[in-house]
Amino acid sequence: MNIPSTIATMLAGIALTLISLWVGQHHGLMPVAASEEALLVDGLFNTMMTISVGLFILVQGALVFAIFKFRQRPGDNTDGPPIEGNISLEILWTGIPVVIVLGLSAYSFEVYNLMGGLDPMASHDMGAKVAEMRGAAIAAPIDSEGNPQPQENKQIALGVGASPETEGQAADVTVNVMGLQFAWIFSYPETGVYSGELHVPAGKDVQLNITAQDVLHAFWIPEFRLKQDAIPGREVQLRFKPKVPGEYSVVCAELCGSYHGAMKTLAIVHTQEDFDAWMQSQVANLPDDTRTLAMNPADLSNEEFLTPYAAEMGITSETIEQLHSSHHH
Repeated sequence: MNIPSTIATMLAGIALTLISLWVGQHHGLMPVAASEEALLVDGLFNTMMTISVGLFILVQGALVFAIFKFRQRPGDNTDGPPIEGNISLEILWTGIPVVIVLGLSAYSFEVYNLMGGLDPMASHDMGAKVAEMRGAAIAAPIDSEGNPQPQENKQIALGVGASPETEGQAADVTVNVMGLQFAWIFSYPETGVYSGELHVPAGKDVQLNITAQDVLHAFWIPEFRLKQDAIPGREVQLRFKPKVPGEYSVVCAELCGSYHGAMKTLAIVHTQEDFDAWMQSQVANLPDDTRTLAMNPADLSNEEFLTPYAAEMGITSETIEQLHSSHHH
């Protein structure tokens, strides 16, 4: 039975679409999506996979079809038809990639915005930052009379901030992240807790303030689909919402030295109850001098301020009594 070419083309198009959609959604190339941002990235990646699979099957299918359809027959030594060009076909294979690229560009821009890439609070006045780091003011241009002219603040986005829904709101959990050869150090400014692992609660908005002590590093959690450079002398913001409790690898994705491959740790996502219990246990284990340093020295007397350092200075209670007695005499 002969099938009309239009019906055959339609059936081939349906099969191509179904195969592309299935492979695009079931490729299994990505690890578990453990954050809300991961779902956005996976949606974009799956769309690109769907389009790529469709184009691959279409192009390779056309090649295989042409190999068999237009192959040289036995005994046929004639030349092929002198085809010099096909304007319609050239417009088609030029127009389709243009539409695909524009569509993916708009889609990726929207994903970047939803992840917080356009949050103005994630930008900083870099002029002030540089002045602060160098300990000097930046010279401003002056007019003909010698008066300094006002300058516009140069806002440069550093990292990923809050999503449009939470823009302008403080994060539920803030963690300072320091990268150094060859480890990550996490500190919780509200409690003074330090850790070699990142502990965060599931379902809460988390903000990481990332910097580096020595060279460039890159903070990467594959399951969160997040990667951010750690830059010496600059604080970079990374904001996200973990979703699935578990342990996930934190990897340095920037070649930073001889032991770069060993610069790994864990990001542990807890339930809220487990996170509170972990934080309480860490606070309870803080040494006394750490708690003292967290206090405002202006509110302490001289004795209270110096007490944590007495042992390090070799000062005992007997020494203090001798000092008191000699002072009164």
